[in-house]
Amino acid sequence: MAAKLIVDGLWQISLGTVNAFLIDSGSGELTLIDSGFPESAGKIIRAVESLRRKATDIRHIIVTHCHPDHAGSLAAIKRLTGAPVYMHASDAAMVRKGESKRPMTAAPGLLRSLMFNLFVGRSPSRIEPCAIDYEIADGTDLPIAGGLRAIHAPGHCAGQLVFLWPSGRVLFVADAASNLPTFGLSLGYENLTEGLRSLAKIAALDFDIACFGHGSAITTQASAKFRRKWGGGGYLSG
Repeated sequence: MAAKLIVDGLWQISLGTVNAFLIDSGSGELTLIDSGFPESAGKIIRAVESLRRKATDIRHIIVTHCHPDHAGSLAAIKRLTGAPVYMHASDAAMVRKGESKRPMTAAPGLLRSLMFNLFVGRSPSRIEPCAIDYEIADGTDLPIAGGLRAIHAPGHCAGQLVFLWPSGRVLFVADAASNLPTFGLSLGYENLTEGLRSLAKIAALDFDIACFGHGSAITTQASAKFRRKWGGGGYLSG
């Protein structure tokens, strides 16, 4: 399992239909963002090893939200690395109990509805419980990976966080939006109205690169693309 370089110090790890990300701040420490579905730990560690690093070089694990395609292998990776885990309190409470889903509905649009029923509807509702070391909130600045700012972006998931990495001018979008099958809404939402407010909030940020939980990264003028789509107040645009 190879890691794809996005920008200096940042790699995308493809885990089938979902992505994890690895940041090397230059200090020798690696930060992992998300853990994929259950049984993804081996793929992630092989990707780390392809960079001539080892599992214990992962010193921090950030989980954007509790859904099983993002938190499914968290417990396994925490065992392998010993790294502390960071999450929003709303979703940390679920992961500690091994819960990974709240009720969701498909996003508007026939294709997204079909894909939601195919992928999201069949995903597991339970994952291996895992201890969460740090609960983080909107506006938290984490002194890791050269500095990461947490931004609460509920809608797709109540405890979802997106992360701005200023040194790389990168936004880790999680599932606030997706680039699969095209750039637009995520496949499903716990609360679509909140999700649109979150997209308007993201559209006001300044970043060059957008990394998605699902789909390829946008590597140029990413924030401009968000502003064109949702900068008018989070209007409904697939």
